[in-house]
Amino acid sequence: MPDRPDPSDRTRPTECPGPPARTPGDGAPPYAPPAEHEYAVYRGATLFDGTDRPARGPVTIVLEGGRILAVGPDAEVRPHVPDHAAVFDLDGRFVVPGLIDSHQHLATPPDRPAAEAVLRRQVYGGITAVRDMADDLRQVGDLARATRVGEIPGPDIHYAALMAGPGFFDDPRTWQVSQGEIPGTVPWMQAITDSTDLRLAVALARGTHAAAIKVYADLDAGLVAAVTAEARRQSVPIWAHAAVFPATPREVVEAGVHSVSHVTLLAFEGATRPLTSYRDKPPVDHARFAAGDDPRIEALFALMRERGTVLDATAGMWASEALASDEPEQARRARDSARLAAVLTAQAHRAGVPISTGTDYETAPGQPFPALYEELAFLVRQCGLPVEQVLRSATRVGALSTGARGVTGTVVAGHRADFAVLDEDPLRDIDHLRSITLTVKRGRRFPRADFACEEDR
Repeated sequence: MPDRPDPSDRTRPTECPGPPARTPGDGAPPYAPPAEHEYAVYRGATLFDGTDRPARGPVTIVLEGGRILAVGPDAEVRPHVPDHAAVFDLDGRFVVPGLIDSHQHLATPPDRPAAEAVLRRQVYGGITAVRDMADDLRQVGDLARATRVGEIPGPDIHYAALMAGPGFFDDPRTWQVSQGEIPGTVPWMQAITDSTDLRLAVALARGTHAAAIKVYADLDAGLVAAVTAEARRQSVPIWAHAAVFPATPREVVEAGVHSVSHVTLLAFEGATRPLTSYRDKPPVDHARFAAGDDPRIEALFALMRERGTVLDATAGMWASEALASDEPEQARRARDSARLAAVLTAQAHRAGVPISTGTDYETAPGQPFPALYEELAFLVRQCGLPVEQVLRSATRVGALSTGARGVTGTVVAGHRADFAVLDEDPLRDIDHLRSITLTVKRGRRFPRADFACEEDR
């Protein structure tokens, strides 16, 4: 196996390459995954594979097309490697599974250049999949197709159609994502009542090619349960807000949803009056939850653990620049919500609830790294989660949240070839993710140096 130079150096190159080269006439998009019988070998890795195994090395990873063919000591995997394989020496660099942001919004409102810039930054930052939690699916569907076939650089996109009560559809965001149509009457954003034909409603959502249905607001417990039951019958997961108003967090979990979003919404399980509507939320008694031992929340987490309900915590967004404000009252609310998010997320972790790593925002244009890095740092530093668990949350649990468990999320034989290569050990410091040199998504290489070049253009 001849060694080849490794072009994944993260330093800014003297000369920037042009767009990815393709054989004339092959018709392949510029960022397409490799062909089925193309082989690549990554030798000398220190591997954190996303399973319960500790990091180990040196390890060789063998790819065939977009799949991982073998992982192990070089002598063991060498028989799997044909002579024509491309070989890349990692020289002890650290490999982690591709990261997954389980809460993104790429088209509210639709802005194709902005969305493409976010997706480019994500994939060159090690993110190989995202969950889009309900937007204008006319655009999101095309973005998902474009990143999947390689027309543009970006992670795989798993997206949701939305269902909510009629009262929600005067929200201006619903008009932004239904331009040209009436909000609540389109397949990707439907108003649900007791008289809705749920078989048809779920079928319409499926027709958008959505990976799931998001249950959002102004639905009572009976309707949440009915939507979830019909979606399950049609093999569609439900991704829900943690409180749907008037449905409580416990009622949402009892309905059998796949995941719940926004850890701070779980505090409404302790509301002192019945929940009524999305716009009429009762005040939250932050002091009640400060010790991280509220018994009603503990019982809710026990139910989530028993049912395998994923918590898409979005814990760090309240501490982000995206929600920063110079208005004192808004700043105070953000600080209180950040503290509440940290306490409840730590309690969920202690209770054994699977936690995924969603953001619900993005860093500003021109920033070099995606918002997911900030969420992971918040989970470590403010919530007290071990770095190893946070990385599993961003990879293995992230795959579970998207419905791709057993397909991606870990670097093991048979899984999709989705991983990131780092110069420095992320287990020592979560900020070492910023030492990324290379992303491999579906076997396709995205060297960090190329991102710097594209930013210069």
